[in-house]
Amino acid sequence: MADLTAPPLTVPLAGAADPALVGGKGASLGELTRAGVAVPAGFVVTVAAFAAALAAADPSGSVRAAVAAVPSGDLPAVGAAAGRMRALLAEAPLPDAVAAAIAAAYARLLVADGDADADVAVRSSATVEDSADASFAGLQDTYLRVSGVASVREHVRRCWASLYNSESVAYRRRLGLAEDAVAMAVVVQRMVAPRSAGVMFTRSPVTGDPSVVAIEATWGLGSALVSGDVTPDSFIVSKVTGEITGRRVSPKIKIHTAIPNGPGVTVSKPPASLRDVACLTDDEIRALAAIGRQVETHYGAAQDIEWALLDAAADGTDEASARIVLLQSRPETVWAGRERPAAGAPRRRPADHVLDLFARGL
Repeated sequence: MADLTAPPLTVPLAGAADPALVGGKGASLGELTRAGVAVPAGFVVTVAAFAAALAAADPSGSVRAAVAAVPSGDLPAVGAAAGRMRALLAEAPLPDAVAAAIAAAYARLLVADGDADADVAVRSSATVEDSADASFAGLQDTYLRVSGVASVREHVRRCWASLYNSESVAYRRRLGLAEDAVAMAVVVQRMVAPRSAGVMFTRSPVTGDPSVVAIEATWGLGSALVSGDVTPDSFIVSKVTGEITGRRVSPKIKIHTAIPNGPGVTVSKPPASLRDVACLTDDEIRALAAIGRQVETHYGAAQDIEWALLDAAADGTDEASARIVLLQSRPETVWAGRERPAAGAPRRRPADHVLDLFARGL
């Protein structure tokens, strides 16, 4: 008989709420979905599935314990210990219950999507990522255009293994995070092929101004922007008036498209007609800013948002707001960190009392 009290091995994205079960990215995407923001449909392979796979791959816990024992500053030792753990997770067969749960959730997604050949993105969602205190962005793996249940299972394992990328382990050790408190969920979402994509900040990342939304955009996948392959178009929108107060259109000499079943992308040259043209219209810029404000209001704090803009719908729908999907939203950390109050007031020195007396003429 199934244990009805055991945590689920998969949950629909709309039901993903607890970061301890679905990781930071899964919880954020679930929250956005419930808030009525457009997010690609999907499900989360939970931390419970990761725990089952970890127990099967490292039943004694000795390999993971070796990772926890590595000195934070010993990078060769970090790399060696992380590599052993990574290999175990990537190569160990999935427990039967986990394999079946992934297959069932994937089948439900395809049925709901109405496309039996739909590609998905398989995205890491660690329990420690996307907090206001630390950012693990880019330290764990994401795979694009994955198709077929066998390939989805394989790439879920690869995402689990990426929790033990050397950079991720070194970062955790430097922060002093306990290894037994770290786990990995995996988000599986319907793949989108954006016309344009990028990031937006609901306060200026340069000046910290909270009265504006700053948008950076490029043609194709947003990875071209994140990797530094292009200088993005940049736009500043006033939250007060909705006016576009800043605009910079850059030559965009590269465009990224997804590699099937891969963590990377293909890089090509866009058509000459697009290189020096803004990749967003004014209506699209304003629609993005409005969604950014909606998300910031929902969370009650400035956000760092990844977005994608789709082409006009097959039914002819061309309203900008209907073609925007969000891929992630995390707390803005740079300016929020600078504005935190001091942990405590400086202690008064005995000499200050004497200086006060002189200042008062006593």
